[in-house]
Amino acid sequence: MTLAQHIDPSTTVDITPEGSDYETVRRVIEMLTLDYRDQPSLELIAERMGQSPTLLQKVFTRWAGLSPKAFLQAVTLDHAKRLLGHDNLPLLEASLELGLSGPGRLHDLFVTHEAMSPGEWKARGAGLTIRHGYHASPFGRALVMITDRGLAGLAFCDAGEEEACFDDMAKRWPAANYVYDLEATAPYAGRIFDPGQWCRDQPLRVVLIGSDFQLRVWEQLLRIPLGRAVTYSDIASDIGQPTASRAVGAAVGRNPISFVVPCHRALGKSGALTGYHWGLTRKRAMLGWEAGKG
Repeated sequence: MTLAQHIDPSTTVDITPEGSDYETVRRVIEMLTLDYRDQPSLELIAERMGQSPTLLQKVFTRWAGLSPKAFLQAVTLDHAKRLLGHDNLPLLEASLELGLSGPGRLHDLFVTHEAMSPGEWKARGAGLTIRHGYHASPFGRALVMITDRGLAGLAFCDAGEEEACFDDMAKRWPAANYVYDLEATAPYAGRIFDPGQWCRDQPLRVVLIGSDFQLRVWEQLLRIPLGRAVTYSDIASDIGQPTASRAVGAAVGRNPISFVVPCHRALGKSGALTGYHWGLTRKRAMLGWEAGKG
Protein backbone atom coordinates (compact mmCIF):
# COMPACT_ATOMS: atom_id res chain seq x y z
CA MET A 1 0.00 0.00 0.00
CA THR A 2 1.39 3.42 -0.97
CA LEU A 3 1.59 6.46 1.26
CA ALA A 4 -1.02 8.14 -0.91
CA GLN A 5 -3.36 5.29 -0.04
CA HIS A 6 -2.60 5.76 3.64
CA ILE A 7 -3.50 9.43 3.42
CA ASP A 8 -6.61 9.21 1.28
CA PRO A 9 -9.57 8.45 3.62
CA SER A 10 -11.45 6.76 0.79
CA THR A 11 -8.76 4.09 0.48
CA THR A 12 -7.62 3.99 4.12
CA VAL A 13 -11.04 2.97 5.46
CA ASP A 14 -11.98 0.09 3.23
CA ILE A 15 -15.05 -0.93 5.25
CA THR A 16 -17.35 1.90 6.19
CA PRO A 17 -17.80 1.96 9.97
CA GLU A 18 -21.25 2.70 11.22
CA GLY A 19 -22.56 5.29 13.65
CA SER A 20 -20.22 6.97 16.11
CA ASP A 21 -17.23 4.84 15.06
CA TYR A 22 -17.42 6.22 11.54
CA GLU A 23 -17.61 9.79 12.82
CA THR A 24 -14.65 9.20 15.15
CA VAL A 25 -12.46 7.76 12.37
CA ARG A 26 -13.45 10.56 10.00
CA ARG A 27 -12.61 13.25 12.56
CA VAL A 28 -9.27 11.68 13.46
CA ILE A 29 -8.24 11.41 9.80
CA GLU A 30 -9.24 15.02 9.24
CA MET A 31 -7.35 16.17 12.34
CA LEU A 32 -4.15 14.33 11.47
CA THR A 33 -4.27 15.40 7.82
CA LEU A 34 -4.68 19.07 8.74
CA ASP A 35 -2.70 19.27 12.00
CA TYR A 36 0.23 16.97 11.23
CA ARG A 37 2.71 19.81 11.94
CA ASP A 38 1.67 19.70 15.61
CA GLN A 39 2.53 15.97 15.76
CA PRO A 40 -0.31 15.38 18.25
CA SER A 41 0.04 12.52 20.71
CA LEU A 42 -2.53 9.75 21.05
CA GLU A 43 -3.59 11.27 24.36
CA LEU A 44 -4.25 14.66 22.78
CA ILE A 45 -6.15 13.13 19.88
CA ALA A 46 -8.27 11.11 22.30
CA GLU A 47 -8.98 14.18 24.40
CA ARG A 48 -10.25 16.09 21.37
CA MET A 49 -12.41 13.13 20.34
CA GLY A 50 -13.80 12.76 23.86
CA GLN A 51 -12.60 9.16 24.15
CA SER A 52 -10.03 7.22 26.11
CA PRO A 53 -6.69 6.65 24.32
CA THR A 54 -7.18 2.88 24.55
CA LEU A 55 -10.64 2.94 22.95
CA LEU A 56 -9.58 5.39 20.26
CA GLN A 57 -6.56 3.27 19.36
CA LYS A 58 -8.75 0.17 19.10
CA VAL A 59 -11.50 1.79 16.99
CA PHE A 60 -9.16 3.62 14.62
CA THR A 61 -6.89 0.62 14.08
CA ARG A 62 -9.84 -1.68 13.45
CA TRP A 63 -11.33 0.50 10.73
CA ALA A 64 -8.28 2.23 9.26
CA GLY A 65 -5.97 -0.76 9.31
CA LEU A 66 -3.19 1.14 11.11
CA SER A 67 -2.84 3.07 14.37
CA PRO A 68 -3.30 6.86 14.66
CA LYS A 69 0.47 7.19 15.17
CA ALA A 70 1.22 5.14 12.06
CA PHE A 71 -1.28 7.20 10.06
CA LEU A 72 0.35 10.41 11.33
CA GLN A 73 3.76 9.08 10.32
CA ALA A 74 2.46 8.24 6.85
CA VAL A 75 1.05 11.75 6.44
CA THR A 76 4.26 13.35 7.71
CA LEU A 77 6.46 11.16 5.54
CA ASP A 78 4.42 12.01 2.46
CA HIS A 79 4.88 15.72 3.15
CA ALA A 80 8.58 15.13 3.87
CA LYS A 81 9.07 13.62 0.44
CA ARG A 82 7.38 16.62 -1.16
CA LEU A 83 9.44 19.17 0.81
CA LEU A 84 12.77 17.43 0.31
CA GLY A 85 12.11 16.36 -3.26
CA HIS A 86 9.79 18.61 -5.24
CA ASP A 87 10.34 21.73 -3.09
CA ASN A 88 14.06 20.93 -2.57
CA LEU A 89 14.12 22.31 0.98
CA PRO A 90 17.25 21.79 3.12
CA LEU A 91 16.92 19.03 5.72
CA LEU A 92 16.67 21.37 8.73
CA GLU A 93 14.04 23.60 7.11
CA ALA A 94 11.99 20.58 6.09
CA SER A 95 12.17 19.19 9.63
CA LEU A 96 10.88 22.42 11.15
CA GLU A 97 8.18 22.77 8.51
CA LEU A 98 6.95 19.29 9.39
CA GLY A 99 6.73 20.13 13.09
CA LEU A 100 9.68 17.91 13.99
CA SER A 101 12.37 18.96 16.47
CA GLY A 102 15.17 18.84 13.91
CA PRO A 103 16.86 16.68 11.28
CA GLY A 104 17.61 13.97 13.81
CA ARG A 105 13.90 13.48 14.46
CA LEU A 106 13.27 13.39 10.73
CA HIS A 107 15.89 10.66 10.53
CA ASP A 108 13.97 8.70 13.17
CA LEU A 109 10.90 8.91 10.93
CA PHE A 110 12.85 7.31 8.09
CA VAL A 111 13.69 4.21 10.14
CA THR A 112 11.28 1.31 9.87
CA HIS A 113 11.50 -2.12 11.40
CA GLU A 114 10.21 -5.65 11.36
CA ALA A 115 10.59 -8.44 13.89
CA MET A 116 11.63 -11.99 13.16
CA SER A 117 9.23 -14.64 14.42
CA PRO A 118 9.81 -16.29 17.82
CA GLY A 119 10.62 -19.49 15.94
CA GLU A 120 13.39 -17.80 13.98
CA TRP A 121 14.83 -16.38 17.20
CA LYS A 122 14.69 -19.75 18.95
CA ALA A 123 16.60 -21.28 16.05
CA ARG A 124 19.56 -19.13 17.26
CA GLY A 125 20.21 -17.87 13.75
CA ALA A 126 20.14 -21.24 11.97
CA GLY A 127 19.65 -20.71 8.25
CA LEU A 128 20.45 -17.00 8.56
CA THR A 129 23.38 -15.34 6.77
CA ILE A 130 24.71 -12.25 8.54
CA ARG A 131 27.15 -10.05 6.67
CA HIS A 132 29.36 -7.82 8.78
CA GLY A 133 32.09 -5.21 8.60
CA TYR A 134 33.85 -2.55 10.67
CA HIS A 135 33.48 1.13 9.81
CA ALA A 136 34.48 4.50 11.23
CA SER A 137 31.81 6.32 13.24
CA PRO A 138 31.52 9.31 15.58
CA PHE A 139 31.63 6.81 18.45
CA GLY A 140 34.64 4.67 17.55
CA ARG A 141 34.79 1.54 15.43
CA ALA A 142 31.31 0.41 14.42
CA LEU A 143 30.51 -3.22 13.73
CA VAL A 144 27.64 -3.27 11.23
CA MET A 145 25.73 -6.55 10.76
CA ILE A 146 23.06 -7.02 8.10
CA THR A 147 20.77 -9.71 6.72
CA ASP A 148 18.87 -9.74 3.44
CA ARG A 149 16.01 -8.16 5.42
CA GLY A 150 17.92 -5.20 6.83
CA LEU A 151 20.21 -4.00 9.60
CA ALA A 152 20.39 -6.66 12.33
CA GLY A 153 23.29 -5.50 14.49
CA LEU A 154 25.28 -2.39 15.34
CA ALA A 155 27.99 -2.45 17.99
CA PHE A 156 30.98 -0.31 18.94
CA CYS A 157 34.55 -0.89 20.04
CA ASP A 158 37.95 0.74 20.21
CA ALA A 159 40.88 -0.20 17.97
CA GLY A 160 42.21 -3.63 18.90
CA GLU A 161 38.90 -4.79 20.40
CA GLU A 162 37.29 -5.90 17.14
CA GLU A 163 37.47 -9.64 17.83
CA ALA A 164 35.88 -9.34 21.27
CA CYS A 165 33.18 -7.08 19.86
CA PHE A 166 32.33 -9.56 17.12
CA ASP A 167 32.28 -12.49 19.56
CA ASP A 168 29.90 -10.59 21.84
CA MET A 169 27.46 -10.05 18.98
CA ALA A 170 27.84 -13.43 17.29
CA LYS A 171 26.99 -15.36 20.46
CA ARG A 172 23.48 -13.91 20.25
CA TRP A 173 22.85 -15.95 17.09
CA PRO A 174 25.51 -18.70 17.29
CA ALA A 175 24.01 -20.87 14.55
CA ALA A 176 24.07 -18.14 11.90
CA ASN A 177 26.45 -18.08 8.94
CA TYR A 178 28.75 -15.05 9.23
CA VAL A 179 30.36 -13.45 6.17
CA TYR A 180 32.79 -10.53 6.35
CA ASP A 181 31.58 -8.14 3.64
CA LEU A 182 32.63 -4.50 3.84
CA GLU A 183 31.08 -3.68 0.48
CA ALA A 184 27.63 -4.80 1.68
CA THR A 185 27.77 -3.09 5.08
CA ALA A 186 29.33 0.22 3.99
CA PRO A 187 26.08 1.74 2.67
CA TYR A 188 24.42 1.09 6.03
CA ALA A 189 27.24 2.78 7.92
CA GLY A 190 26.97 5.77 5.62
CA ARG A 191 23.23 6.16 6.11
CA ILE A 192 23.40 5.76 9.86
CA PHE A 193 26.15 8.24 10.65
CA ASP A 194 26.04 10.76 7.79
CA PRO A 195 22.99 13.09 7.90
CA GLY A 196 23.62 13.90 4.26
CA GLN A 197 22.71 10.32 3.38
CA TRP A 198 19.51 10.07 5.41
CA CYS A 199 17.13 8.68 2.82
CA ARG A 200 13.71 10.23 2.39
CA ASP A 201 12.31 7.70 -0.07
CA GLN A 202 13.34 4.37 1.46
CA PRO A 203 13.41 4.17 5.26
CA LEU A 204 16.39 2.40 6.78
CA ARG A 205 15.08 -1.11 7.37
CA VAL A 206 15.89 -2.72 10.69
CA VAL A 207 15.22 -6.35 11.57
CA LEU A 208 14.86 -7.18 15.27
CA ILE A 209 15.90 -10.66 16.39
CA GLY A 210 14.98 -11.44 20.00
CA SER A 211 12.43 -12.88 22.39
CA ASP A 212 8.86 -11.61 22.51
CA PHE A 213 9.62 -9.52 25.61
CA GLN A 214 12.83 -8.11 24.16
CA LEU A 215 11.04 -7.15 20.95
CA ARG A 216 8.41 -5.22 22.89
CA VAL A 217 11.11 -3.32 24.77
CA TRP A 218 13.13 -2.57 21.64
CA GLU A 219 10.05 -1.40 19.76
CA GLN A 220 9.30 0.93 22.66
CA LEU A 221 12.85 2.30 22.44
CA LEU A 222 12.17 3.22 18.81
CA ARG A 223 9.33 5.46 20.02
CA ILE A 224 11.60 7.67 22.17
CA PRO A 225 12.04 10.96 20.29
CA LEU A 226 15.48 12.40 19.68
CA GLY A 227 16.42 14.76 22.52
CA ARG A 228 14.28 12.86 25.03
CA ALA A 229 15.14 10.26 27.64
CA VAL A 230 12.96 7.85 29.60
CA THR A 231 13.51 5.54 32.55
CA TYR A 232 13.33 1.77 32.58
CA SER A 233 10.18 2.04 34.70
CA ASP A 234 8.61 4.30 32.06
CA ILE A 235 9.26 1.65 29.42
CA ALA A 236 7.92 -1.08 31.70
CA SER A 237 4.68 0.85 32.14
CA ASP A 238 4.40 1.60 28.43
CA ILE A 239 4.57 -2.10 27.52
CA GLY A 240 2.02 -3.01 30.19
CA GLN A 241 4.52 -4.57 32.62
CA PRO A 242 4.89 -1.89 35.34
CA THR A 243 6.72 -4.20 37.76
CA ALA A 244 9.25 -5.42 35.21
CA SER A 245 11.77 -2.57 35.37
CA ARG A 246 14.68 -4.92 36.05
CA ALA A 247 13.74 -7.18 33.13
CA VAL A 248 13.37 -4.10 30.92
CA GLY A 249 16.87 -3.01 31.90
CA ALA A 250 18.21 -6.40 30.91
CA ALA A 251 16.41 -6.25 27.55
CA VAL A 252 17.73 -2.74 26.92
CA GLY A 253 21.23 -4.04 27.60
CA ARG A 254 20.70 -6.82 25.06
CA ASN A 255 19.59 -4.46 22.27
CA PRO A 256 21.63 -5.62 19.27
CA ILE A 257 21.20 -2.45 17.21
CA SER A 258 22.81 0.24 19.30
CA PHE A 259 22.19 3.91 18.47
CA VAL A 260 19.62 3.24 15.72
CA VAL A 261 17.37 1.52 18.28
CA PRO A 262 18.15 4.21 20.86
CA CYS A 263 18.87 2.30 24.06
CA HIS A 264 21.18 5.19 25.01
CA ARG A 265 18.03 7.25 25.69
CA ALA A 266 17.00 4.90 28.51
CA LEU A 267 18.02 5.96 32.03
CA GLY A 268 17.91 4.54 35.53
CA LYS A 269 15.06 5.34 37.93
CA SER A 270 16.90 8.34 39.38
CA GLY A 271 17.62 9.72 35.92
CA ALA A 272 21.26 8.60 36.11
CA LEU A 273 22.89 7.37 32.91
CA THR A 274 23.53 3.96 34.57
CA GLY A 275 25.35 1.30 32.58
CA TYR A 276 25.67 0.99 28.85
CA HIS A 277 26.80 -2.12 27.02
CA TRP A 278 29.31 -0.20 24.92
CA GLY A 279 30.50 2.12 27.70
CA LEU A 280 29.15 5.22 29.42
CA THR A 281 31.52 7.45 27.49
CA ARG A 282 29.82 6.40 24.26
CA LYS A 283 26.40 6.88 25.80
CA ARG A 284 27.30 10.47 26.73
CA ALA A 285 28.78 11.01 23.27
CA MET A 286 25.62 9.76 21.56
CA LEU A 287 23.36 11.99 23.62
CA GLY A 288 25.62 14.97 22.93
CA TRP A 289 25.81 14.17 19.20
CA GLU A 290 22.02 14.00 19.00
CA ALA A 291 21.66 17.27 20.92
CA GLY A 292 23.84 18.94 18.30
CA LYS A 293 21.87 17.44 15.41
CA GLY A 294 18.48 18.27 16.91
